[in-house]
Amino acid sequence: MKHRFAIVVAAVAAIAFTTPNANAGWHHHHHHHIGKLAAVSIGVGAASTASYFAINHWHWAWQGNAAITQWGAIGATTIGCLVVAPMLGTLVMDRPLTIREVHVMAGSCVIPIIGGMLVNAAYDAHPEWDGGGPKWHKHHHNMKKKM
Repeated sequence: MKHRFAIVVAAVAAIAFTTPNANAGWHHHHHHHIGKLAAVSIGVGAASTASYFAINHWHWAWQGNAAITQWGAIGATTIGCLVVAPMLGTLVMDRPLTIREVHVMAGSCVIPIIGGMLVNAAYDAHPEWDGGGPKWHKHHHNMKKKM
């Protein structure tokens, strides 16, 4: 029981600090979206971590699963995180993500605790990488029948 509790505490601690806030350079006045992207990254990171432990039969040390190697499991769950995080982020935000937001989420998938912070710091050091972000506006069309 203590072993499982320690695993859960370690996973929660690792996931809690995995995602820094992405800064969408063209939306400085709207800060509510930062929490949504952080929640998506934390959720996808938690699911990836849970997937790794499920592959390993819920053990901390690698159990020698015959179907996949340890590095195969790490690679598969990381690639899954890289694929799913931007998709869910786009759904939650209801707009295309900026390149910076996608890269911060990807950094958090590859290096769980500090990856996103490193990517964010790199973007802060090189503002020319942002490119202004997408100029996207949601259009509301009235779907009334013309008679």
